[in-house]
Amino acid sequence: MGQAVNVLDPLDIAEAWLKEGRRVAIATVIETWGSAPRPVGSHLVIDGDGNFQGSVSGGCVEGAVITEATDVIASGAAKILEFGVADETAWRVGLSCGGRIRILVERVNG
Repeated sequence: MGQAVNVLDPLDIAEAWLKEGRRVAIATVIETWGSAPRPVGSHLVIDGDGNFQGSVSGGCVEGAVITEATDVIASGAAKILEFGVADETAWRVGLSCGGRIRILVERVNG
C-alpha cells in the first residue's frame, strides 16, 4: 500500500506527479519586500501540461509564473522572476498590492 499524498503540500504533490511520470517544475518565493500575497518559502508546483497546485502569489502573477514554468520544464534552465509595483510587467499581471516578490522557478528531475 502506497503512502498517502498530503494534498495541501505542493512538495508532496510534486513527488507524486514525478512518480506518475509527469515533468515538473517548482516555483518558490525567495524574497519579498513590502506587502506581498505569500511569504518566502511558498511553493507552486507545475506540470508540463500546465496543471498546478499551491500558490506563490495571486491571480495573474501565478498565470505568468505557470507560463514561465512550462519554458523551464522544456529547457531545464532555472529562472528567477521578479514582480513589483514599479515593474511594468507586474502592473500588467496585477500585482498592485505595493510589494515586490522574487520567485525561483526550477525543473525537478525525478
